[in-house]
Amino acid sequence: MIDDNETFDGTFPFKPHFSTAAGFRMHYVDEGQGPIVLCLHGEPTHSYLYRDVIPILAKDHRVIVPDYMGFGKSETPDVEYTAKRRTGNLEILIGGALALRQPQLIRRIVVMNTTLSMGESAEDKCFEGNGKESAWFGWADRAFLDGSFEATLSNAGVAIVDLMKLLQGFERKETSEAFFRAYYLPFATPEECCGVISFPKSIGIAEAIAAVKPKPVMMIYGMKDKVLLAKYFIPVFKAAFPNAPIHYLENASHFLLEDAPEEIRDLILSFIKNT
Repeated sequence: MIDDNETFDGTFPFKPHFSTAAGFRMHYVDEGQGPIVLCLHGEPTHSYLYRDVIPILAKDHRVIVPDYMGFGKSETPDVEYTAKRRTGNLEILIGGALALRQPQLIRRIVVMNTTLSMGESAEDKCFEGNGKESAWFGWADRAFLDGSFEATLSNAGVAIVDLMKLLQGFERKETSEAFFRAYYLPFATPEECCGVISFPKSIGIAEAIAAVKPKPVMMIYGMKDKVLLAKYFIPVFKAAFPNAPIHYLENASHFLLEDAPEEIRDLILSFIKNT
């Protein structure tokens, strides 16, 4: 558990905000004023991942960065952890602003080292091929078979940064003590690891595809990603959004916000300005 006012040696200086509207204590960063920029983290990170882009984006926008249940400063409730529940929690928090559930509230989308499922025929082959070559999914498949998956992630507080580095990848050269604390403190006990265990097991289902397709979309991809390999996921994105800009970050990984935050925030600001 992370203390509400933890700043990780000043690297995360944002005032904590909490909502209990979804039935648990959900943390979120809320900085700046203006049009909303919603920033969503993945596995096993939290709002700390966006620490270097929040101040710049917040100069002209209201930047909201929630922690999913079981991540960051959010509570780890005793509930079923599914993609549907996470989506519902976010809708409750911000009044409904997820692209495939409330497309009318979304003006533009930035995709970073993930996929926005649009029901393309190539998606199944993409996931199949990636699963065979991905370091992370290769480990996860073996761990599921030998029964060590939950045991390993139940001790995520000890292993999480090693897993991030070895199986998912980040290229940053310096990892301070504050960096380590930021990522292992959310999973300090086995009881606090429900989110990190369940996240890889839950996959969202695309809905309202026709409403999302016309939106301005941009992809930023860290080409050294060991989880979602660029050669599989970039072609699927191109098939869904053939005219969308794609920016290839050659020296960035799956956690590209750890590797190239300045470049990413400039790309986002330019995309907002020009769309």
